Amino acid sequence: MLVSAVVKTSPWQLLRIWTLIGIQSFGGGSATLFLIRRTAVEQQHWLTDEDLSRYWGICQIAPGINILGLVILIGFRVSGGAGAALALAGLLLPSAAITAALTAVYASIRDLPVIHAAISGIVPATVGLGLILGYSMLLPLLSSARRDGRDAAVVAVLLVVASALAAAFTRTPVPLILWSAGGVAAIAQWRHASRGNRS
Repeated sequence: MLVSAVVKTSPWQLLRIWTLIGIQSFGGGSATLFLIRRTAVEQQHWLTDEDLSRYWGICQIAPGINILGLVILIGFRVSGGAGAALALAGLLLPSAAITAALTAVYASIRDLPVIHAAISGIVPATVGLGLILGYSMLLPLLSSARRDGRDAAVVAVLLVVASALAAAFTRTPVPLILWSAGGVAAIAQWRHASRGNRS
């Protein structure tokens, strides 16, 4: 597994970076996750794409607001407990203030045709960001599985397809899909390791 070297960041710089993400976090979770990836992987080099995908996977198995768990993990990796607190404060304070202000304004202008048109344009944009984000998180995981061998790559592809189909066409609870995929991957890894020990 590839692990990036942690780039040292001062507390004030860390707070400033996460505040900028919080200010730009329009469009929901996928837009925020896109901003986090661009900042943490491409601009600050705190993580590799593979690190981010693994962190995001860890956050998916816990209940609650997963994006906050990811922010805490990244902040902790960069600057320990203080980094986790600063990252969380930087993300939440501006976005909560902006959300409260926009909600108050929206109540008085929500029936205007231009507002309806704007919202209609925001939805496809967030879907597009989500697709790009999904693609950028999928590639490093498939590359990692390919490095682990053909069997690991096949298992990874099957898990992606089976999870997508289960979510799209059944009423299977999301935690069950996640835990099942994790269990299948763990069993496949255990069997692979057992065969390696026998040979």
